[in-house]
Amino acid sequence: MANGVSYGAAFRTPTRQVSKQKRPILAYMTTTVPEGINGPNIARFFAEYIPGGDAPLEITLISGGKSNLTYKVASPGHTWVLRRPPLGHALPTAHDMSREYRVLAALAPTDVPSPKPLAFCEDISVNDAPFYVMEHYDGHIIADALPDGYASTPEERHNMGIGMVRTLAKLHAVDYKAVGLGEFGRPEGFVERQVRRWGKQHETTITRPVPELDEVTRRLNNAIPESPAPTIVHGDYRLGNIIMDPNQPGNVVAILDWEMSTLGDPLTDLGYTLLYWHEAGDPPEFMAGSDVTAQPGFASRAELIDEYARVSGRAVHDVDFYVAFAAYKLSIICEGIHYRWINGQTVGEGFEGYDERTVQLARRALWIADHSNNPKLRGS
Repeated sequence: MANGVSYGAAFRTPTRQVSKQKRPILAYMTTTVPEGINGPNIARFFAEYIPGGDAPLEITLISGGKSNLTYKVASPGHTWVLRRPPLGHALPTAHDMSREYRVLAALAPTDVPSPKPLAFCEDISVNDAPFYVMEHYDGHIIADALPDGYASTPEERHNMGIGMVRTLAKLHAVDYKAVGLGEFGRPEGFVERQVRRWGKQHETTITRPVPELDEVTRRLNNAIPESPAPTIVHGDYRLGNIIMDPNQPGNVVAILDWEMSTLGDPLTDLGYTLLYWHEAGDPPEFMAGSDVTAQPGFASRAELIDEYARVSGRAVHDVDFYVAFAAYKLSIICEGIHYRWINGQTVGEGFEGYDERTVQLARRALWIADHSNNPKLRGS
């Protein structure tokens, strides 16, 4: 029992455990606490288990997260990040905090730039859902635009894409058994199982018929490629989940949002990256997020593919399948977000229009399939 809040065996940490002596709980810097946070209990947790956490806390919801909820927790001289599941669990196999925490703890001693995890609590009496705390990192997360003055030269912008795929290849080079993740997933039959899984998850969040998704499902099932040797897979690897060095564009400070990480086909990560990497001339309706990479100087998708193949040593001739699958997967994710929004299970703003994105992404997956060199993917 810690200050009246029971944690028991629910708390685990890869670092040191903080002394369990009782400490006074100080008042918050702010008078309001974001939805999804039990202020008094989180204050007790930080005071008990986070070094430097026995101080007034200011907690704010970090904008941009449409799945797991991410909060910035600050006290005088310290800043952390807290992650918890969304308020409504629409997808039964997603939002597993213990998986995120486990992969971050395993990667901590490697050269993969990932946030250092500090504490995990699976006792839902503390904050209504499991959560974990990790270190906060300064840098740039590139969303809709480059920060003023950042990556101002073509060379710097080019380095951002090359640095991303080199970092991805670094992640895929980790010996997952050596870092204790041998049982983290089931890599055999990964792609086939993923297509089936996302199809089933769509069934749990369907709000209306989307014929394009049905056709993409059929095409993907008919064109499943032979996978390379399995690796750790991030599952959501894109520019918006990367913290870039503020002084050296192309140097990745940390990879964020590990909620979909597992063991499987590494080319699913490459396909997902390419889906988000836009070029000048791409149809506007197919833009999955920001078009920032369409600016002059950024590497082309072909250059990213070639660099990944060079650094990783993997064949990439089936890349069309993986990009189409990424669009399919993201379409279903958007439908899940829309499902939670219309059922009042979201926190924050910016959830309008996800029903339209579902259809747009399904159509993009079909467009990619129609233009593939693989006759099975074309539906022949």
